[in-house]
Amino acid sequence: MAKPVTTFSCSACGATSTKWSGRCDACGAWNTVSEDVPLSTGPSGKTLGAARGSRIALTDLSSKEAPPPRTASGMPELDRVLGGGLVPASAVLVGGDPGIGKSTLLLQAAAAFANGGLKTFYISGEEASAQIRMRADRLGLAQSPVRLGADTALRNILTTLDEERPDLVVIDSIQTMWSDTVDSAPGSVSQVRAAAHELTTFAKRRGAAVILVGHVTKDGQIAGPRVVEHMVDTVLYFEGERGHQFRILRAVKNRFGPADEIGVFEMTGSGLSQVSNPSALFLSERGKPSPGSVVFAGIEGTRPVLVEIQALVAPSPHSQPRRSTVGWDGGRLAMILAVLESRCGIPFAGLDVYLNVAGGMKISEPAADLAVAAALLSAREDSALPADTVVFGEISLSGALRPVGQTENRLKEAEKLGFSSAIAPEGGKPGGAKGLKLTRMGDLTSFVGEIFGAG
Repeated sequence: MAKPVTTFSCSACGATSTKWSGRCDACGAWNTVSEDVPLSTGPSGKTLGAARGSRIALTDLSSKEAPPPRTASGMPELDRVLGGGLVPASAVLVGGDPGIGKSTLLLQAAAAFANGGLKTFYISGEEASAQIRMRADRLGLAQSPVRLGADTALRNILTTLDEERPDLVVIDSIQTMWSDTVDSAPGSVSQVRAAAHELTTFAKRRGAAVILVGHVTKDGQIAGPRVVEHMVDTVLYFEGERGHQFRILRAVKNRFGPADEIGVFEMTGSGLSQVSNPSALFLSERGKPSPGSVVFAGIEGTRPVLVEIQALVAPSPHSQPRRSTVGWDGGRLAMILAVLESRCGIPFAGLDVYLNVAGGMKISEPAADLAVAAALLSAREDSALPADTVVFGEISLSGALRPVGQTENRLKEAEKLGFSSAIAPEGGKPGGAKGLKLTRMGDLTSFVGEIFGAG
């Protein structure tokens, strides 16, 4: 292999030569000729070497260029999760369990954007166009101006999109796409990475928004290399329990809006309907006050949501009691049980503990600690809390109750749904709903003693 030729250039006029000299032959300047440094050094064929590329366009940070306009779909729950609407030249990755309703959601979204004026394409690698039309007929979307395509060859898809110049493309799903430049089967790590890279590059180059559907693993994570989630601008998870009609669209990553924002949908016979007041929906099946049932005032993204936390404490026939949770972190449950036993003197040894977040919701914020502790104590003491009370607060390992954010929004949402009292930690910002009786607690011991008379 031929050795690359060393070149020299003049810093004054830019003239190049193959040898160094003290005086530039082109402009006559002295001591301006220096050796060109390669872009990178290393083994030949594995680094950029000395070959130069074209110069990229640079702009100032203070540039007055207007941000790209968002396009609203007319589906408020979807627009909320996207951060206010769809951004041109963006790449969105949507993941969810099989059969949860991803294709139904995106077909409804594609029809909404198409009816709003966007040139929309729906490319399926899993279904034929006739099958998609059957679903559109069932959902009442047959008259929407959405162009359908069914193919898995990435080269064919990109060629078609390059000629048609769409505003929005839905790819269902990224695991079925294959590139003829990668020598592996569709769905493999290298194929998924290559397909995601090509489609994301197309979105940035042509200014089209691309929505990719991704399968999930048994752990609930999007299948394929994690680098795919880094490539795209927004990562959404479509969650829900098969036994419930509720579906939650959650933003895990969003470069154009708040993360952890949620949109709530209800699965019906005619597709997914939006839920404008999710708190009322999650509490709709709540019956009379019963031991182990507590209403938690939480925050999901920028939206206050009230959900019911249910606990069951029963004697264990086994030497190792069970600790089972649904919708809540099992490690945090173990921590709360340890704090109750160590700081309040309430043992749970020999007792099975079951904890459930009603409605299929998944809660991760520490503000639910106090509601979980209240549900556990209510179940253990067989004493129900008042039906018109909401509870929230974070528990520290010392047993102290720590204030949480957005207290005012939590209280206003509770008052709007007819609750008349709330229990929250001391401190934090004052204020809240005027028609709500607010009881503040300093530590877990005082909470246990005043509410349950134990500890």
